Amino acid sequence: MAGHSKWANIKHRKGRADAIKGKIFSRVTKEIISAVKQGGPDPKSNPKLRLVLQKAKEVNLPNDNIERNIKKASSTDQADFVEMTYELYGHGGVGILVDIMTDNKNRISSDMRIATNKRGGTIASPGSVAFNFDKKGVIQLAKQGINEDDLFLAVSEAGAEDFESVDDLFIITTPPDLLFQVKEKIQQMGLTCEQAEFEMIPKVYVECNEETAKANEALIEWIEALDDVDAVHHNMNKSE
Repeated sequence: MAGHSKWANIKHRKGRADAIKGKIFSRVTKEIISAVKQGGPDPKSNPKLRLVLQKAKEVNLPNDNIERNIKKASSTDQADFVEMTYELYGHGGVGILVDIMTDNKNRISSDMRIATNKRGGTIASPGSVAFNFDKKGVIQLAKQGINEDDLFLAVSEAGAEDFESVDDLFIITTPPDLLFQVKEKIQQMGLTCEQAEFEMIPKVYVECNEETAKANEALIEWIEALDDVDAVHHNMNKSE
């Protein structure tokens, strides 16, 4: 499992723990509402809700939030949420994928038009950007107190595809269907994952000079701040 220089998205987001945590809470909250809308408020008879509640526990979403949103979802006034992906071309031909979960398609459509009007870029047709990305599971662990050889062996046996040391983190890549299997193996070792989520990993990167990179970063930061946006993936590589 040789290392590759494909961590632009992850390193871009590293060190922004509070913002990421807020997005995770927002995403799980919306998934709770959607699961209740589709299968009812009882996790015993609603397997989708049962899985979401397990995720909520893993990310430490407060019980009060969980109970409040289950009750909220049971109201006929609460709209359901739908998952969407917007594809964009940023500055210099950079490809951008935007993961969205929204209860108002018109709102997010307007928000995305405003983002490109304010920060540049164009909304692309479905599939024109996504083909250049592979969906992978990505797990991050802080290095402190971890034996690298033992971790490498364990995750390799569990099905990991790649293992890399980046700054103060170990970053493990898995096929999307093995993310939770590899995460469980790590937890069985008594270790804690900093993050375990799906990432869209670029097949090819677009080199950008400093000016173009700054323009793309401004666009990405604008989009990331939108309430309906869960994650932004791109294939920009900033030239040194």
